[in-house]
Amino acid sequence: MDLSFGLEYENFRGQVRHFVEENREKQPKFRGPAKEENITWQRILIDNGYAARTIPKKYGGYGAKPDIIKSRIISEEFSRLQMNTGLTGQGIKMLVPILLQMGTEEQRLKFIRPTIQGELNWCQGYSEPGAGSDLASLNTRAELDGEDWVINGQKIWTSSAHIADWIFCLVRTEAEAPKHQGISFLLFKMDSPGIEIRPLIDMTMKPNFNEVFFTNVRVPKQQIVGQRGEGWSVANALLGFERGSLAPSAAALSRLNELIKLMHEETVNGDPLISKPQFRERLMKIQGRTMAMSYNDMRLISAQINNNQDTKLASMIVKLQSTELRHELEGLAIDVMGEIGLSFDDNPYLRGEGGWQYQYMYFLGLIIGGGTNQIQRNIISERGLGMPKEPKSKEK
Repeated sequence: MDLSFGLEYENFRGQVRHFVEENREKQPKFRGPAKEENITWQRILIDNGYAARTIPKKYGGYGAKPDIIKSRIISEEFSRLQMNTGLTGQGIKMLVPILLQMGTEEQRLKFIRPTIQGELNWCQGYSEPGAGSDLASLNTRAELDGEDWVINGQKIWTSSAHIADWIFCLVRTEAEAPKHQGISFLLFKMDSPGIEIRPLIDMTMKPNFNEVFFTNVRVPKQQIVGQRGEGWSVANALLGFERGSLAPSAAALSRLNELIKLMHEETVNGDPLISKPQFRERLMKIQGRTMAMSYNDMRLISAQINNNQDTKLASMIVKLQSTELRHELEGLAIDVMGEIGLSFDDNPYLRGEGGWQYQYMYFLGLIIGGGTNQIQRNIISERGLGMPKEPKSKEK
């Protein structure tokens, strides 16, 4: 099996490798929104074609033609040296692709440039107390009053709402329509009158999630993506972008390399942990799964290039497998550190500034977030493998 990409792409790999080696010391240490060093780094990446690569220049991107293999090479080379890949966030990973696909030209010109350059932060208004896994049951309503939508209702588990500038939000605009119809996809500012945000502290001890309440929030009627009442198709397209971006295989490979380094550094009685069979065996299992996810990505790339394969099932497993893999990888790192792995906050013995502990809890959350893995298993079973649906209980 020849897994090489050919001379043209290997020359491109050399260019990317030169960039990462030349700029390794210039990258910001931490990823995060609204920090000047991260915004500056993002613009450097865009200028060189390593972020927003295929987004047209008129929207603030690099403007390259889509090339799946080049995107793969960039991902591999950045992962090899654990390079900061720039800003991500819900706006960049989820909303921008939707605007390119379904937005108006006015919306693209207004929102894409400041979003990809880190000037505009977004949150996602999807889940509600009574509409989590069954998202189509949402009850937050929007009624048209003159030139404005008037929104009332509640969202929950809203990631980054406390730091977001804008929200993309699902609301019910046709009260009498069936639950999968009558939903619209609106964009509006988070400082609009009538919005209340209540942070929810999660297992990382950070307010990554929030409750958001809307009371007579007025939104200009043109701030709708797609047609009125057809937001469910927008929502489903966006969920596809979300699930594919939660735990990419290139990031797992980068984290695996950090884990291997940690296992060489941590010792017991002078022997590195990587020499201990019980730890080495766990590492090899995780390494095998990381490679499997990487090759699954290559399978998806090949299918997109050749357009001759059914990759429905291969796509469905990505979120399920990758989030559980990352949770186990981070957990092995904690075990490798022994009792030091239990430290947090300002403990002087903390390794990696608490990144292993944070990521362990974060990916435990992602096993639930973005559509629970239990629901994802049902989707794989029913839609991917063609197995019968779980029987519904009869009403008494």
